Amino acid sequence: MLVLVLAAGTASAAAPAQAEPTEPAPVQVPFLDDWMASGHADAAAEAFVHWNEDDPAVVPESCAKCHSSTGYQDFLGADGTEAGVVNAPHPVGTVVDCVACHNNVTVTKDSVVMPSGLEITGLGDESRCMECHQGRESKVSVDKAIADAAVDADTVSENLSFRNIHYYAAAATKYGTLAKGGYEYDGNSYDAMFAHVEGYETCIDCHNPHTLELDLEGCATCHEGVASVDDLKNVRMAGSAVDYNGNGDVDEGIYYELQGLQDSLLAAMQAYSGEVAGSTVGYSPDSYPYFFIDTNASGTLEEDEINGDNRFASWTPRLLEAAYNYQTSKKDPGAYAHGGKYIIQLLFDSIASLNEAVAEPVDMEAMRRIDAGHFAGSEEAFRHWDEEGVVPGSCAKCHTAGGLPQMLAEGVVTSASPSNGFQCATCHNDLVEFTRYEAGAVKFPSGASIDSGDPDTNLCMNCHQGRESGVSVDAAIGDAAPDDQAEGLRFLNPHYFAAGATRWGSEAHGMYQYEGKEYLGFFDHGDGDVNQCKDCHSAHGLEVKTEACAECHEEIEDGAELQDIRYTLTDFDGDGDDEEGLAYEIETMAEDLYAAIQAYAADTLGTPIAYDAHAYPYFFMDGNANGVVDPEEAVRDNGFAGWTPRLLRAAYNYQWASKDPGAFAHNGQYVIQSLYDSIEDIGGDVSAMTRP
Repeated sequence: MLVLVLAAGTASAAAPAQAEPTEPAPVQVPFLDDWMASGHADAAAEAFVHWNEDDPAVVPESCAKCHSSTGYQDFLGADGTEAGVVNAPHPVGTVVDCVACHNNVTVTKDSVVMPSGLEITGLGDESRCMECHQGRESKVSVDKAIADAAVDADTVSENLSFRNIHYYAAAATKYGTLAKGGYEYDGNSYDAMFAHVEGYETCIDCHNPHTLELDLEGCATCHEGVASVDDLKNVRMAGSAVDYNGNGDVDEGIYYELQGLQDSLLAAMQAYSGEVAGSTVGYSPDSYPYFFIDTNASGTLEEDEINGDNRFASWTPRLLEAAYNYQTSKKDPGAYAHGGKYIIQLLFDSIASLNEAVAEPVDMEAMRRIDAGHFAGSEEAFRHWDEEGVVPGSCAKCHTAGGLPQMLAEGVVTSASPSNGFQCATCHNDLVEFTRYEAGAVKFPSGASIDSGDPDTNLCMNCHQGRESGVSVDAAIGDAAPDDQAEGLRFLNPHYFAAGATRWGSEAHGMYQYEGKEYLGFFDHGDGDVNQCKDCHSAHGLEVKTEACAECHEEIEDGAELQDIRYTLTDFDGDGDDEEGLAYEIETMAEDLYAAIQAYAADTLGTPIAYDAHAYPYFFMDGNANGVVDPEEAVRDNGFAGWTPRLLRAAYNYQWASKDPGAFAHNGQYVIQSLYDSIEDIGGDVSAMTRP
């Protein structure tokens, strides 16, 4: 560009007249009006004025990250200071303004370290929200306080005080055991991140980031009758079909399930504190430090009891754990939507813990801690891969929420992040009409392709088919002689709940079928109304529809009696009882097979074997030959070695019968055939038995 510079004092006759100055264009701040109406901009709120009367009037380092815009930027390192720490107190008078969330650090921010010390990564923009909405305590800090007090569970310690998670800790609720914001009891497993549906999985998917309001129109897309925030309290999905709080109502919203459990927990805390701690605890949600002495043990705090001098101070470790969880559930008003099932588990376990130490425990018989298996996100089927952080493709089809849809769409399954149980979209291809995926013929591990004629049954059989077959057992054995301890031969686990393969019998070839023997194929129940998976099982609760059974089997009154059903008077197991249910015929034959397996291993191979249904790889070397797997023997390095083809076939069929608990109903006589042949082949006595 050519620039003409005039020397000082020089004039140009051609120079134009100087333009009149104009007002600069006003700066437009996007979403300003939205933000100004939100809680983040409320300069008069207690969250921002709490320190105004202090001397000096500053927001201390421990609070400034979330109660001061400059403090938040300090924590992020956006002000040039060290990231991850607030370096100094900050002046009062700021709120959560634009620059708090929009700066050179937040634009790339992707992870959050929770109070437990656990880091959650891959978050994206919701990480900005989670830095403050995470609470200030965790299981880790509660455990440390208890360890420092060094007293047993039911001893009052003056070194213990209430630990307050703080307020609106939505991220701790949402991420469950991945954050460990609640007090998780050792030995129990807990739900992980509550994954809603695609498009509504993060803070800012559901909340407007500027107004903070919920996207109620989005909620109403799937949840009928939602027109206000209060309506959300009535929401309950079909996958939550159990009565968590035990009041007999399985239709009330999850909000009310939590409310019922909260009431039961507070009652348990009051009973425990009066009986064990020496004074009765009461709770006031609006008065710090929240827990006070209920001097007259009325169950309700009177006004004169709510003061600092009357704070509850008779804390035992057990009571502290429960009170922490109670407060955790109360101080996230949206807990029922953020991660209700995680909170249910915390409340349930807290009540159970207190019950251990009181004379009259809370009746929990009707309460439920977890959902049916497909939605039980806390259980091993979904939590097995948490440490690795990825579910391999070989497992993801049935153990992640997105694996089955991917397989139906692409024909393959890739590795995926661990899921918190199945989601609606696992089986439903439309979350407005709730139609299901149209599944065609299913390929089984044996190579057989089976089309039940019902897309819903096909959908179920994609997972309920096992992972091995008689074909894969033969492939592993190769040409090894029956009693040779073949090098490299190992136990093949057929996997669990392989109901589809059991039902289709020899056509699916799930169990090991011995050469020269004939085996039953598909078990036709004989009635078109009860011949598909969903005819007998609830699609969401998975429980057996016993009322359908009772239409033909008049003796059936409840699910516990299903095992008494039999449809032939043949005494298969040879125990002389031809009226016991088919389930008991299978049970006896499985016991006889196990005895024959143990005898063969000890007498023929010289290496005693024992089985543990709950420890992989299930069959172990029984070093002391006592017939059971002792705790020190139930380790992978002690897994049984030196398999022969004969032993492998029998052990495989034993495991199959053990891991399909409904085998007696799915195709009982096929299972009996396989057990009979296994007993006979491995040297057991079948002289009194009858093979179907």
